[in-house]
Amino acid sequence: MLYQDTVESEVLVHKPWLLAAIFAIVLAVFISFNLTGTSFGELMRPAIGDPQQSGLYGRFAIAFVLAVIFCANIVLVGFAPLKMQIGIVWIELLLLFLALFNAFDLNMPFIWKNLPYLITQELMTTIYVSAISLLFSSIIAILGAVAKLSNNGFAYAIASFYTSFFRGLPLLVQIYIIYLGLPQLGIVIGAAPSGILALALCVGAYNTEIFRAGIQSIDRGQWEASRSMGFSFGLTMRRIILPQAVPVIIPPMGNSFISMLKDSSLVSVLGVWELTFLARTIGQPTFHHMEMLVAAALIYWIMSACLEVLQSRLERYYARSKVR
Repeated sequence: MLYQDTVESEVLVHKPWLLAAIFAIVLAVFISFNLTGTSFGELMRPAIGDPQQSGLYGRFAIAFVLAVIFCANIVLVGFAPLKMQIGIVWIELLLLFLALFNAFDLNMPFIWKNLPYLITQELMTTIYVSAISLLFSSIIAILGAVAKLSNNGFAYAIASFYTSFFRGLPLLVQIYIIYLGLPQLGIVIGAAPSGILALALCVGAYNTEIFRAGIQSIDRGQWEASRSMGFSFGLTMRRIILPQAVPVIIPPMGNSFISMLKDSSLVSVLGVWELTFLARTIGQPTFHHMEMLVAAALIYWIMSACLEVLQSRLERYYARSKVR
């Protein structure tokens, strides 16, 4: 919380009416799925008999036990301190995901054998494409935001047309237009630069609106006061407006950067040997598609988690003046 709550109140998840509602919802969800053929159904064999022959009774019994376990977990976790609650829930969710992946019957030796190659060979290409696209998209966004906030009709028209056009087209279509369309005009761009250019233009259009909203969130009076004191436009933006707008801009910009990191996988359609392309290439000869896709997904998740940590630290740094 931004401000520490000094009023003690009952833990929400310990209220009977909420627990009853959660129990009913979870019970209905589990009943809707036939879990009698799962490993948990086998564990319930002493109570329901043959899971495949238990029918509706078996489905209800399994759903009832799972709903009880779910609600008991919520109640018990609620007694722990906040940070411990977060850690426990994260561990439980990770275990559930590992159990889900285990149900895919993945070839783990194949994953461990190719994982180092997947990381060392093409991870840097993915980071390179994302980093360069991030740099250019940020520059475009700042220029576009200033243009949309200016009184110059020509600049505003160009910026508004740019954001409308590039937000209105799918990113994959933009990649194909740049890579396949520009050569018909005599402009030949390589696969990786085409992907970087498409990512920068597309993400820059979204980030333009983020920067514009962040700048507009600062009271107009501060702009007028700084200008009346003789500050130039650049000095006003650099010293007065942007330092206050950055805390507003960071959260949506962080989401945009994480999204761009994942969207960089689309450049694989051009034959760029980035993470997704290599994962598909390794998995195809032996039909281990799922193994390599799961490995690539985990790598993307780890990179996204690193960006989330960086975003969180930046948010805390710029919000330090609001903490009491």
